[in-house]
Amino acid sequence: MTDPIQLWYWPTPNGWKVSIALEEMGLPYEVKAVNIGTGEQFTPEFQAISPNGRMPAIVDPDGPDGRPLSIFESGAILQYLGNKSGQFYPTDIRARAEVDQWLFWQVGGLGPMAGQTHHFRQYAPAIIKDQRQIAYGVRRYTDETHRLYGVMDRRLADRDYLAGDYSIADMAAWPWILPEHQGQNIDEFPNLKAWLARVGARPAVVKGRAVGDALRSNLAASGKAAEAARKVLFGQRGR
Repeated sequence: MTDPIQLWYWPTPNGWKVSIALEEMGLPYEVKAVNIGTGEQFTPEFQAISPNGRMPAIVDPDGPDGRPLSIFESGAILQYLGNKSGQFYPTDIRARAEVDQWLFWQVGGLGPMAGQTHHFRQYAPAIIKDQRQIAYGVRRYTDETHRLYGVMDRRLADRDYLAGDYSIADMAAWPWILPEHQGQNIDEFPNLKAWLARVGARPAVVKGRAVGDALRSNLAASGKAAEAARKVLFGQRGR
């Protein structure tokens, strides 16, 4: 029996992408928790797998040549898992190009912009005493996230999923639609709202999204533990 894929993981949108994909594809996996609030992403063991010191990452003990293969970056992981399983990542060149466009759009646009929105709206107020210093960041990234929600809403006006059939592109984007944390009114985006519910109702998405829920901590909260975690995440000079 093949050993399970190791999923180096913490319950965040980027982590959920991969846990959802593994559940959707029915690939056996085991979670290796990487507590990003205590700095486990900076350990030599993890950085041997993920040189950028970011999770998620995977180690597949049954790589394409029968030897273990490690992969970091969530988009690359999704492509690899789609190829490995033969699911949710079409082999037809035109269809694959559609998926790749929306996958790259998420990893290069939606994720970074929504992540900055979340940072300035949720975490920065607990770090910076003078709230005027964060006002521009809040406005800039909230507005850009609003624009990106609009891009998805228009795309979904005449289709159920981003790239035709349900695919790794949807798995990548879905965890990043967090209107309550990103200052958005989802009712302004009816097609996106319907897609959010449609994807979120899939049993594998429900299961993948729940992976590691008990591990998660609230970095926007007050208290010494939350403050220490924020220093690890947002004060990483010299590492």
